[in-house]
Amino acid sequence: MSGRRVDAKVVLLGQEGVGKSSLVERCAHRRFRPGPYQNTIGAAFVAKVMSVGEQTVTLGIWDTAGSERYEAMSRIYYRGARAAIVCYDLTDSSSFQRAKFWVNELQNCEEGCRIYLCGTKSDLLEEDRRKRGVDFHDVQDYAEEIKADLFETSSKTGQSVDELFQKVAEDYVHFSAFQVMTGERAGPLPPPAPSAQPGGIRAPREGAEDKRCRVSMELRARGCPAELWSRHGILVPTGARLSTLAQLGHR
Repeated sequence: MSGRRVDAKVVLLGQEGVGKSSLVERCAHRRFRPGPYQNTIGAAFVAKVMSVGEQTVTLGIWDTAGSERYEAMSRIYYRGARAAIVCYDLTDSSSFQRAKFWVNELQNCEEGCRIYLCGTKSDLLEEDRRKRGVDFHDVQDYAEEIKADLFETSSKTGQSVDELFQKVAEDYVHFSAFQVMTGERAGPLPPPAPSAQPGGIRAPREGAEDKRCRVSMELRARGCPAELWSRHGILVPTGARLSTLAQLGHR
């Protein structure tokens, strides 16, 4: 995969031992390696090509060290990430508390990063339901609070692993289409031109109603779901003012 252009940077965060490396191993190579495991030092990288409709997306996946002594180093790897998969062990309540720490870090430092909560080792619950240490409804409520998608996965059986990374790729494609149609950029925005409003979207000129309608219709035609806009408190009906879209920014 050397030399392949990466479309979206994805980072895995979470306490050591929750199974981040096994998750990447299952996603990238469709295999599971039983322990004993060696803790990740720094970070490991793999590129994964995904198909979304007729498009292909290359996810650059960074598997970061979970040990607290590498905490400062992990911040280097999630800088500029488009998506973060925050992992916790379904049998270990302390790992979920640690996941909340990483969510807070991302919210404070990487506002444009979309968060996915990932419970790992669900196969252990199939063996014995009493092993569950993190209540599903508690996590579900937390996911709704932070506007994150929630997955419970097993790297051993493959449960929901493909679905998780497919959702990351689909969200990237849909949001990128939204940015293209509204004039937003994936990276830092350049200084606005004198006629532009904050957010890099030019103020609608007089007589621009046709253009506003076209943008809204093209967004719909590209398959950008309404929930993607409403997640940010913005609905885009036909004819919506472009200045309204500027509120979206990079949240």
